[in-house]
Amino acid sequence: MCCVMAGVIIGGARLSVTFWTLCDSLKQVKDMMVFKSQLGDIKSIMHSLEPLIKEMTECGKELDGQGEELENLRVDTEEGVELIRKCSKASGFKKFKYGSRLVELGRSLQRLLGILKVQGIRDVKMALVSVRNIENVVQRIEGNCVIQNIQSQKIEGWCAVPEPPTVTVGLDVPLRELKMKLFTYGVSMVIVTAPGGCGKTTLATKLCQDAEIKDKFKSNIFFVTVSKKANLFLIVQELYHRTGAKVPDFQSEVTAVSWLQQFLKQTGQNPMLLVLDDVWAGSEFILEKFDKLKMTNCKILVTSRSSFPRFGSPYYLECLSEADAVALFHHAASLGDRSSYITEDLPRKIVERCMGFPLAITVVGRSLCGQPIEIWQKRVLEWSRGSSVLESEHDLLDCLQSSLDVLDEEKPLIRECFIDLGLFPEDQRIPATVLIDMWAELYGIHEDISSISHLYELASQSLANLVVTSRKDNKYSDGYYTEHFVTQHDMLRELAIRQMSQEPLQQRMRVKIDICGDNLPMWWKEQKYQSLIARVVSISTDEEFSSTWQNLQLPEAEVLILNFQTKYYALPVFVEKMNKLKTLVLTSYSTSPTELNNFQLVDSIPSLKRIRLERISIPSISRYPIQLKSLKKISLFMCCIGQGFGNGSIQISEAFPNVVEMNIDYCNDLVELPAQLCDLIQLKKLSVTNSHKLSALPDDIGNLVNLELLRLRSCTDLSELPGSIRNLKKLNFLDISDCFSMKELPEDIGELCSLERLNMRQCSRLNELPSSVLDLEHLKEVTCDEETEILWEPFLPYLTNMHIKVVKEDINLNWLHKSHF
Repeated sequence: MCCVMAGVIIGGARLSVTFWTLCDSLKQVKDMMVFKSQLGDIKSIMHSLEPLIKEMTECGKELDGQGEELENLRVDTEEGVELIRKCSKASGFKKFKYGSRLVELGRSLQRLLGILKVQGIRDVKMALVSVRNIENVVQRIEGNCVIQNIQSQKIEGWCAVPEPPTVTVGLDVPLRELKMKLFTYGVSMVIVTAPGGCGKTTLATKLCQDAEIKDKFKSNIFFVTVSKKANLFLIVQELYHRTGAKVPDFQSEVTAVSWLQQFLKQTGQNPMLLVLDDVWAGSEFILEKFDKLKMTNCKILVTSRSSFPRFGSPYYLECLSEADAVALFHHAASLGDRSSYITEDLPRKIVERCMGFPLAITVVGRSLCGQPIEIWQKRVLEWSRGSSVLESEHDLLDCLQSSLDVLDEEKPLIRECFIDLGLFPEDQRIPATVLIDMWAELYGIHEDISSISHLYELASQSLANLVVTSRKDNKYSDGYYTEHFVTQHDMLRELAIRQMSQEPLQQRMRVKIDICGDNLPMWWKEQKYQSLIARVVSISTDEEFSSTWQNLQLPEAEVLILNFQTKYYALPVFVEKMNKLKTLVLTSYSTSPTELNNFQLVDSIPSLKRIRLERISIPSISRYPIQLKSLKKISLFMCCIGQGFGNGSIQISEAFPNVVEMNIDYCNDLVELPAQLCDLIQLKKLSVTNSHKLSALPDDIGNLVNLELLRLRSCTDLSELPGSIRNLKKLNFLDISDCFSMKELPEDIGELCSLERLNMRQCSRLNELPSSVLDLEHLKEVTCDEETEILWEPFLPYLTNMHIKVVKEDINLNWLHKSHF
């Protein structure tokens, strides 16, 4: 897709030049009365094409799918230029020959005019589909995300600017000062520095959203989160993703620097702003590369806890003033009318303890929101017995700890859920579905909505952020949580890690291990402990790891999370001895799907119930036969399916004989569901979403007689459902929303005698419903848009128990300026 996008950009530029050349040629034509009629027609058509050319050329910078039309028009206009030149020199009978060719040119341009008008209508409809699939994935994803190029390291939108908090205080003056510093002649890099929790990232996001900044840099604004383990390769790849160009593959740092230089040279032809967020001490080499390659038109803003003075005069972000701190606290604590009976000195004492740190103020305020005054007084009393001054980040953590202690007393399970968030890699979104799988086995939370409610509880306390990357109508929940993600401020993540690390290693219930290269922790190398009693183990390795493992005994582990960045990866051999393991989560952060060479080890785990694979090559795990009799749920996210379930050794029904739930999401190479899938007769839930090349379901899908939920959301190439679907007598929920190509429903859909809910919004190619829908006696709710609502009107007098829920789409085309996926 990147190659097509690049071609569109180049083709659009060439088209623009050729089009105006043809216009100039027509203006210069003189003394050609014999061609007056034909040239008049051509000029009229060219006049109509002019605004479309401008629009198409502009859209070519942002969208793919225009290449063929642009190229056809460019060829015709090039031929027209040459034809006009020949006409001006023709004499005698040749004029009549060229006259017929001018008529032909006019007809060709007229046809293209019609094509471009229709194309404009089609693009709007396709944009609606893309918005819902891509959007705010498309924030980083925040903003940071969207439909994703499945080879990205993050699900977030690449280099997209995160949205700042809805309420910010005390940043007007810093924003004005920062702009002055950034616009100073000769200044190419500005470092915004402050301790963690002071609002550096918030200031940076507000700067990117500032009207004056947008006016100067337009859409040429890039936002990259660097984080603690800086990786130049990934930074450069993210920048290329943002432009829609082909993403380079690097073999060395020299190659990466060369590509970075090329990027800055090309993109820096227009004013460009690059934000490098959360750069840690020890990452100076990243700043050095950008500093050496700086361009006149390029401004670089860095946020860091370190000042990096050799890269210029830093901007020190101060903590909030007392007035701003009190205002933020009032908002966080939702005081409102309650402030009338809360003594003025109480919020002031609390704010004083937070010493102007926005993060601390927000977290403490949220933890006190709605609490009795006695709880407020108790908190102040406890603080009065110790230091009230935040002299270091350690003190800030102590301040945040008090909010966590409240959870420990009132909602201990929510506290445990918060600590679990520290098990995941820094600056990576945590899929809510992973937490659902973990908590089901650890805490017996078997209803997905309960886990999601816990996340909302954490978000309400400002201990985490819950980001939903789908459409904005989240109040209409239908149990689809693939697009729910959790993010955390670095300080809150450190707080969670500190909680799990308070006990001696051999006594911890959670163990988090980060491995750089092949350097295992000393306690592991020396085999200091015979075994660990942890119930949850998270192991993260980097791109230098060679999959060389030493033995580790984890007899009590129920959840194993493995995060890796290499193209090839081997599971640790000790996995086959983890007899109590129930949930296995494998996540690759490589730029291409990782190949696993010993997945068959899981065959030895007797109690494994849930497997989640992200960015994994499925063919690599299907080389050897396995049989997981205890497995109940399998989830494939952004995986490369290929022929993994076709030509490999895995027979689905034998490998997963008792699986009841299967989720396949964002698998862009999935064209047809494997026929073997229809042999999973125990299956109750099948969800295939955002797989845009999926064009057909197996004819025998009706064999899944126990299926209760079938979700096919955003499979935009899927044009029909097999007739055998009528055999799904237990199906109570069918989701075909955003199946843009769906032309008709099966004639016998009325035989779905248990169907209660049908989600069919944005199925815009459906022209009518089969009469058998009258037989859907148990149908209670149809979710659709205004267009598809019309199709149900003739049946409403007969389906008296059915309710139609019309959802108006939130059309937001801002993603077009971000080119995320």
